[in-house]
Amino acid sequence: MAMILVVEDKASMAQMLKESLELEGYEVIIASDGAEGIKRIKERNADLVLTDLKLPKKNGIEVLKASRNESPLTPVIVMTAYGSIETAVNAMKLGAYDFITKPLDIDHLNLLIDRALKNQKIVAENLLLKDVLADRTGIPNIIGTSPKMRDVADNIQKVASARTTVLLLGESGTGKELFARAIHDLSTRKDHPFVPINCAAIPGELLESELFGHEKGSFTGATERKLGKLELADRGTVFLDEIGEMEMSLQSKMLRAIQEGMIDRVGGTGSVKIDVRIISASNKDLETAVKDREFREDLYYRLSVFPIVIPPLRDRKEDIPTLIEHFISKYSIEMNIPGKEIEPEAMKVLQGYSWKGNVRELENVIERAMILCESDHISKNDLGLMPEGMTGNSLEGIPMEGTLDEAAKAALKIVESRRIRQALEETHGNKSRASEILKVSYKTLLTKIKDYGLEK
Repeated sequence: MAMILVVEDKASMAQMLKESLELEGYEVIIASDGAEGIKRIKERNADLVLTDLKLPKKNGIEVLKASRNESPLTPVIVMTAYGSIETAVNAMKLGAYDFITKPLDIDHLNLLIDRALKNQKIVAENLLLKDVLADRTGIPNIIGTSPKMRDVADNIQKVASARTTVLLLGESGTGKELFARAIHDLSTRKDHPFVPINCAAIPGELLESELFGHEKGSFTGATERKLGKLELADRGTVFLDEIGEMEMSLQSKMLRAIQEGMIDRVGGTGSVKIDVRIISASNKDLETAVKDREFREDLYYRLSVFPIVIPPLRDRKEDIPTLIEHFISKYSIEMNIPGKEIEPEAMKVLQGYSWKGNVRELENVIERAMILCESDHISKNDLGLMPEGMTGNSLEGIPMEGTLDEAAKAALKIVESRRIRQALEETHGNKSRASEILKVSYKTLLTKIKDYGLEK
């Protein structure tokens, strides 16, 4: 429900506007003079301000300026007598959304208000789109029917409608942002912004400005006022990914934002009220960070009112076939190619793999296989998965003291040698069949067999 502040000194007019707007479903607050109107603006951000031009104590222009200063995105509609249209036009130059002349046409006023609120939403979304490129996975819903995933889904449905802060815990690649979006989409805030912020990806000195905004001249390069993501996401949801990487100096400000719903722009002189739901995530052990005094204990308890642990893919391997089916469908559409089937041997490899990169790694493997596969069936050779034993001491011979390029070439030789040996064993030494499996020419295979000393 949008809240409208009506600043009107005539009691009968104010009451008529209150009743009319409430019939349209708005919450209405009345201020009887300009000074009271400015006070109300500072106390609580209205979704729209409707003010008369001629007011006691402070006039409508001063109310307009106060609103623009406190909340630049809040539309202001000015009411004026017919003879003061020139003044109303000047008000629009100062940032008023529109004006309406008295006596008021209520239907026209309702139309203006509806248009102004829709425009406000578009402006806020456009500002967010300039700064926020959400890394959507493309998955329309949470995919998985394993018992652990059903537990996660049940918890999300239970907490979605509440204002409660949620802490998503899990390894990198488990899709924590996807789950945060699911909570937002199931909540009463779904028609308002969902703003993801990766705390680890933004340098500490910039993260404060990104979150809280800044005033013009507050630091070198601050050539204009910038609204922070917490302010732009008003009535929506902010997802703070990798919250454990947030510097201690910012953690106290975030605690105040959660507890009091108030923020201070960098270089600002007054506080700004916000109404956002905070969902945070971390693959870092925050309890250990609290013990090591790397994370504020009071903030941790504020964030973890409702913790949800996202299971790693290796603990829900029964979901792998469903995920694979989804990714094949997704990339067949994106690449404009026919769908493909997974050969049983390839499925066996995929279900036996440990998936240290979780769902994100699985998606990358399927995308790569869709590119490499030249038939309508994806084989295990199309997956490009390095044998899991190829780590640590098994990579002896790599020149660790050399350049990255030298190390990569040495590692490639080891992988190719082992894969060729494996293919020759599978085909009982049939080089023609081995070249088909490896998808290289017979001549190339013979050359590599000689180079790697595999003639025997």
